[in-house]
Amino acid sequence: MQKLHHSFRVSEKLRKHIRTILSHGCMFSICNQNLLFHASIPLNADGTLKSVDIMGQSYAGRDLLNYIGQLVRAAFQNDTPADLKQYAKDYFLYLWCGKNSPLFDKSKMATFERYFLIDKATYKEDKGNYFNLRDSEEVCDRILDAFNIEGPNRHIINGHVPVHASKGEKPIKAGGKLMVIDGGFSEAYHSETGIAGYTLVYHSRGFQLVQHEPFTSAQDAIMRGTDIMSTTQIVEMSTHRMLVADTDKGQELRQQIADLKKLLYAYRHGIIKEKRS
Repeated sequence: MQKLHHSFRVSEKLRKHIRTILSHGCMFSICNQNLLFHASIPLNADGTLKSVDIMGQSYAGRDLLNYIGQLVRAAFQNDTPADLKQYAKDYFLYLWCGKNSPLFDKSKMATFERYFLIDKATYKEDKGNYFNLRDSEEVCDRILDAFNIEGPNRHIINGHVPVHASKGEKPIKAGGKLMVIDGGFSEAYHSETGIAGYTLVYHSRGFQLVQHEPFTSAQDAIMRGTDIMSTTQIVEMSTHRMLVADTDKGQELRQQIADLKKLLYAYRHGIIKEKRS
């Protein structure tokens, strides 16, 4: 245990991964009217946003994810006050298996029970309300509204809970407004899900969901000439091909053009003067 503890604390690879997460990661992302997050948005039983208490303050929806993102960074910043830093460290670990964590959202993590106990009744992990309600278009619309995402082609994209394709479960939910792209890529889930995960392809015409079949082994691929078999499902296609102007980048460019026009107007009307060297 001491050796494992030491290896964990001095692991440069782990530090590199953490630095990458802090530099590029966030609790959610919005891209071209698509809301991406890992597991869930904590909800009440009636589908409304659940308020989660953190350090005596209540947060829900977008505010919750934003504040959690700040806490994660506070856990790794040297100038964070000692009491806040300790709390941030604790919350960082809580995110992995906490009941109200948007990265977990289950009653408990039963990994210990599955490894060491025979009684399968102890294996049960009750999922949060989000997983029970995400088939509802109304609930998905409420979440999208909370993140100020507008438009007819808005979606939620998330994972965390493998899709049981072998039991008939579909990765497309809420009338196409939500896509679950966790199909259980890990080999440990293949017998449970019947597949080896999904890849979501997003291009100017719309969405395509690629379902992968389990890959046995490199040796089997060589001996039998087999490969990963995939089937493609068209999720949503548009007659209007998306142009740069239709994307987030297009909005950014339009704003830059508007700013330049204002600058040009100010220059031509003498509001600002030409700077001479």
